[in-house]
Amino acid sequence: AGRQEDAWVVNGFQPFGEHTVNASWVAVQELERLGLGQSVDLHVCEVPVEYKTVQSLLPQLWKQHQPQLVVHVGVSGIATAVTLEKCGHNHGYKRVDNHGFCPDSQCCVDGAPDCIDSVIDMGLVCKKVNSSSLGVTVVVSEDAGRYLCDYTYYMSLYLGKGRSAFIHVPPLEKPYSAQDLGKALQAVVGEMLELMGAVEDDDLQRCSHQHAH
Repeated sequence: AGRQEDAWVVNGFQPFGEHTVNASWVAVQELERLGLGQSVDLHVCEVPVEYKTVQSLLPQLWKQHQPQLVVHVGVSGIATAVTLEKCGHNHGYKRVDNHGFCPDSQCCVDGAPDCIDSVIDMGLVCKKVNSSSLGVTVVVSEDAGRYLCDYTYYMSLYLGKGRSAFIHVPPLEKPYSAQDLGKALQAVVGEMLELMGAVEDDDLQRCSHQHAH
């Protein structure tokens, strides 16, 4: 799957609160070192934990790279496994960011749906990675936490019409090392690559089938 120069954007987050080192950015840098293969044009970046920056940065990323998929990686202090988030939420943002700011509306996009699902079948990705010999447990969640992670995910799902994914990782060494998390991201994103290839192939077949009539 993945044709030559398919652009994929993978983001981690800057430190915040008690997370003086953000495991998400450490894991993303490890993924960059490991790579996703020749056919993938991988762009990584570290996202500030600030609502306003996310509002301006995400449209730029989508426009600049026109990615096949944007994968966001965040840290969760309560996670003990690598967690695949199925959907992003539009409302309920009451917690202030690194600048002490929180949206007045407590909402991502006015008038948009309450929840947007990813086009990626997270259950299938989870099953495939857990049946491999990776040694890192992967689980699926439907609540990304109503903070910058969830906010970023919703914005990306909205901008990319569902072509986004969110992965929560536990803090470093609780229980996984940076290397473990990098390998886990490589495995998870690799499965997403396969699935996106299958989705695109289906779309192409549907188009050619429609033209045949």
